[in-house]
Amino acid sequence: MTPPPPELAASDEIHAHALDRLNLALRHLGMFAGENPLRVLLDTLLFVERRPETWEQQVSVWQERGMWTEYGISGVFRTLWPGTRYDDDTASVYAEFARRCGWLAPDRVLDGPAFAALREEARHWAAEDRTWTRTLERFGEPSLLCGSPANPRFPKAVGYTGPDPEEPMVWFHFWNGTAPGDRLGPCRYEEPMLMALRCGEQEPFRRTLTFTPEGNRRRPVA
Repeated sequence: MTPPPPELAASDEIHAHALDRLNLALRHLGMFAGENPLRVLLDTLLFVERRPETWEQQVSVWQERGMWTEYGISGVFRTLWPGTRYDDDTASVYAEFARRCGWLAPDRVLDGPAFAALREEARHWAAEDRTWTRTLERFGEPSLLCGSPANPRFPKAVGYTGPDPEEPMVWFHFWNGTAPGDRLGPCRYEEPMLMALRCGEQEPFRRTLTFTPEGNRRRPVA
């Protein structure tokens, strides 16, 4: 005897579940095995919201800005600093898309004056080598931490956002990995070093980056 079909969840329940999974994946993309699961979650949300064309439109924008490769978003970060995985950096870009869609649940939202002051100071801050600890001491807890909060030595990407969704987030990209084959081990420093500041969602991708001296020293040779 054929069992009766299961009772399916309502669309709003599916939507809420996908939102919860998306926000978890943005913070811990390594647990989700990389970029592809993010695309599945985004596809589900856009399907439920009846606007599947938004994904292709966004990919087109990323292509025009020099952010989309045959490896997706992660491919562009391979050209910026050494490593074997770029989950946290990749998640930061998807977080910007999620924010514009109204899906991102930030841990902290800076008020207008505080966010304006952070944006004003951030590029000057990135002109010198900075550590993870020093950056948090200066700017406070981030709106979104992409990476492991449990292990302070692991690489991370941290973003700050203000109340206006039209204003781009400010991202700090921290590195503590090594290039493939490096014998010094997976963590070179006691804590991650700032590689670059990133802010901007309209101009070409490379123009949104401000490299620290350490970031410039670590940039792979083409």
